[in-house]
Amino acid sequence: MLELKRSVLNKMYQNFKKSLYFYVASYFRFFASIRLKIWKPIIIVITGSTGKTTLLHLIESQLGEKAKYSHDANSSFGIPFDILELHRKALLLYEWPVLFLLAPIRVFCKLPKQKLYVVEADCDRPQEGKFLSEFLRPDITLWTNVSKTHCMNFDGLVKAGMFQRVEDAIAHEFGFFAEKTKTILFIPNDDSLINSQLNRVKCEIKKVVADESSNNFLAKYLLPGKVALSVNMCLELVKYFGLKPDLNFSKFRLPPGRNSVFEGIKNTTLVDSSYNANLDSMTEIIEMFAKRDRKEKWIVLGDMIEQGRQEEEEHKKLADLIVGHNFQKVILMGPRVSKYTKPVLVGKNIDAMNFINPNEVLSYLENNIKGGETILFKGARFLEGVIEHLLKNKEDIKKLARREKVWQIRREKWGL
Repeated sequence: MLELKRSVLNKMYQNFKKSLYFYVASYFRFFASIRLKIWKPIIIVITGSTGKTTLLHLIESQLGEKAKYSHDANSSFGIPFDILELHRKALLLYEWPVLFLLAPIRVFCKLPKQKLYVVEADCDRPQEGKFLSEFLRPDITLWTNVSKTHCMNFDGLVKAGMFQRVEDAIAHEFGFFAEKTKTILFIPNDDSLINSQLNRVKCEIKKVVADESSNNFLAKYLLPGKVALSVNMCLELVKYFGLKPDLNFSKFRLPPGRNSVFEGIKNTTLVDSSYNANLDSMTEIIEMFAKRDRKEKWIVLGDMIEQGRQEEEEHKKLADLIVGHNFQKVILMGPRVSKYTKPVLVGKNIDAMNFINPNEVLSYLENNIKGGETILFKGARFLEGVIEHLLKNKEDIKKLARREKVWQIRREKWGL
């Protein structure tokens, strides 16, 4: 009974937070918009369901100090914070009063020297695309794709009859960025969901082909084939500005949790793709990993969260994806993959083990690794905490995702 009461109270609290989201974000957007008008940069928006961060870092490797970049900020709060140079270090509640007080002061602080602002913008919920696009009014937009991300937040629009499918609702929300773009919109050559929104566009449209032959640069990451689209979009942008590209992308770096490769205990190789997961990104990473030339390949897959009414279908599709490849061990973690993914695998004679919590996965790996395995980590539920304990070089811990205090507290609750 006590647990039920806690669950109800937590749900009420989350609903309360959602109801205030745009009201509170508008406070910071107001001051950020003043600062933007004073600064007057050329605004380059990178948007889409997946691939945004990779594309931002590809562009940074080319433009360098010519631009300011919205690192670790892509939401209705994060982008105004970035413009106002407000920083949340611990991600805890006690930081908010200071943020409210500093916002008007930061308007008139020293402006960035750069006249280009490259900003990653997401649409986690209905109205976010509208909210951010009306604020940013981009000069240039690069729209990577549309897929089933944050579906649970868009289910209500489908249920209300406003859209036929959840992906249509998501595409419409991203479409606000295309609609508000003033100069040029870069899009994939063959994305039907993006094409369905082009009647709203008033600027020039440049369609980019995902030619994988351009993906010939070296990096300390395992990059899926679809990154070729981002590479080509980046090169088209460089060409648009009349600059000479670095075709080797020698300065390319990615933030933590996006296919970084680490040395692990017992001569293992750890592939850290733990930052986020939906079926599209799962597909790209798993297919990429399957092509890797290693004898002993293990995969550790966590839940795909915020899938809403698509949850069962997406997790069953994940099972079908695994069946197509020969992995020596399949380790599932979380209630969703346990409930929906494992039964499909068992029905197709795939030996998979499942756990609910990350500390259980860690214990299994520590007790069963023989040596020399290459292990892919992808999905939710704090897999970065599992990786942390398997690293050979403990100084690599700082290269993992979610190092803020709030995440440390949550991992400790999971026994990590």
